[in-house]
Amino acid sequence: MGKYIAKRMLHLVGILIALSFLTFLLMYLAPGDAATKKLNAQGIAVSEEVLEKVRADMGLDRPFLAQYGDWALKVLRGDLGESYKDGMSVSGKIRKALGYTVQLALGSMLICLLISLPLAILTAIKKDSLADHVIRFFSFIANSLPNFLISVLLMYWLCVKARLLPVVADRSFKGLLLPSLALSIPMIGRFLRQFRAEILEQIGQSYVSGAVSRGVKSRYILFRNILHNASITILTVVGLQIGTLFGGSVVIETIFRWPGLGKLAMDAITNRDYPVIQGFVLFTAVVYVLVNLLTDIAYHWIDPRVRPE
Repeated sequence: MGKYIAKRMLHLVGILIALSFLTFLLMYLAPGDAATKKLNAQGIAVSEEVLEKVRADMGLDRPFLAQYGDWALKVLRGDLGESYKDGMSVSGKIRKALGYTVQLALGSMLICLLISLPLAILTAIKKDSLADHVIRFFSFIANSLPNFLISVLLMYWLCVKARLLPVVADRSFKGLLLPSLALSIPMIGRFLRQFRAEILEQIGQSYVSGAVSRGVKSRYILFRNILHNASITILTVVGLQIGTLFGGSVVIETIFRWPGLGKLAMDAITNRDYPVIQGFVLFTAVVYVLVNLLTDIAYHWIDPRVRPE
């Protein structure tokens, strides 16, 4: 297992180096002058003399590889640069927004699992029944609706009509509930269908019919055998989705003005704040590959059949 983890870590390091180079290259090739953008964002009058000084301070007069090397060394020390807009540390901005995104990701994942897993078990056990068809129909609709439409509908029904929740998230539990629900509804549709398919596959295995013929209680077979064997697929789906949530909640955070990483990235794109965009892309990539690594380790631990020799 140690050799497997070390090998995976080497692969992940290579992926992150390639991604960091590509991210820096795209920002380098972006139209416009970075020094001019920085001065304009801070409201400083742009003159040729000031522009040359700022370009020299930012290292923009150096070759591309030298600029990338300087940036990469700073990143290794935890320094992602400074925002063009307000001069604040990009690392500080990400740390501040990260806590809110973690709350939103965990809240939406909790809602999703509490709804999708029981419904998946029900539809698998009651295959082709009326309940199965109805639940699958609504799961298809939930998976098809875009996040912005779900957000608008929830805001209208729960905020405007029922007045149960605030329209703009106010960082309280009630404020967190609505964006978490909006983010979880499409996931519920996807998870339900994937979990149902995996549980049905396990139900069709010979070990299930053998256990039934021996008189083993169906509840014991379900929780002790079927769900245990289906846990690898469930864990993989959840792990991949957690990684995606850290960078994929841009629309939800923007609509509800939730001050997480998604809103930070959207504001940076609007203001062409390149250091923040670079920091966001690199940070979400690190989170994604680490979550994938932890997921792989977890299902190697759960199922001895897939453990490396």
